[in-house]
Amino acid sequence: MSRSATIHLHRHGGPEVLEPATVPLAEPGPGQVRLRQSAIGLNYADIYEREGRHGPHTAKPFPITLGSLGAGVVTAVGPGVTHLAVGQSIASLQPGAYQVERLVAASHVVPLPDDIAEDVAAATLLRGLTAEYLLHRLYTVRPGDTVLVHAAAGGMGTLLSQWARALGATVIGTVGSAAKVAVAQEHGCHHVIDYRTEDFAARTLELTGGRGVGVVYDAVGRAVFERSLDCLRPMGLLISYGTASGDVGMFDLQRLHSKSLSVCRPTLRTFITDPADLRRGAERLFAAARAGDVRLAVDRRYALSDVRKAHEDLEGRLTTGAAVLVP
Repeated sequence: MSRSATIHLHRHGGPEVLEPATVPLAEPGPGQVRLRQSAIGLNYADIYEREGRHGPHTAKPFPITLGSLGAGVVTAVGPGVTHLAVGQSIASLQPGAYQVERLVAASHVVPLPDDIAEDVAAATLLRGLTAEYLLHRLYTVRPGDTVLVHAAAGGMGTLLSQWARALGATVIGTVGSAAKVAVAQEHGCHHVIDYRTEDFAARTLELTGGRGVGVVYDAVGRAVFERSLDCLRPMGLLISYGTASGDVGMFDLQRLHSKSLSVCRPTLRTFITDPADLRRGAERLFAAARAGDVRLAVDRRYALSDVRKAHEDLEGRLTTGAAVLVP
């Protein structure tokens, strides 16, 4: 039996708990393919899981292999898999992506078209599928809407802002430094607020003539949650899809009452459980890229062996755009 290089953690903690290892690699079973990865997606959800924080991941026994998305080439096909072939370029959304070669369920695979490179898919597909359900299914953005995107210079924020603008919305973005203002502006934001120097809620209300926005896309969590509610128009929706600053925890439901506000805490896996939904979401994303509505690109690369540095940069808000680990 062959073996594959991987990154394990045997306890929760900081980047120092990420350790190189090798694991056995079996032949694919029924409904599986073996994937040799050329790029692995790096996402803030990996930080949550490394730390053992609440979020999109359920508890797992150690050792844990982080990561949810990898792209590369099929090297073997298991019984019953007829729609994928050896040598085909694919991306896989399945836990345990921080390794060179692995077995994945064919139902969790997205075949990549010729115009979508493997590293681009690894860097952007998880975020792109998230943006797809946030903009098209959970809340349907329409021409004339005004939306607020927190962390608008990050990998997720830049995608949301571009796509929302292409759908006809006015996009207000928040960022955490003056250096990130230009990044957000270049990726679809009509207005950018540096929340370290401005009251983002007061500025949002000013920009909307006091009415507020229809939806807030919040990947930050505790640090902005309460004030984000103040940014919403009557019957507006706050979507808390990430908690980079910490979990929101309990809050007073009466805060929602006066304007009939709604709050939700979704996760991507619910929206792509059905393989048909996964394929449709990917096709909509790729079509948006072809139309120029979103820019799918890799902004930073790290060797898999430099995974600790990658986590330090991501956690320290030193990255903009999308990043990958390269085996």
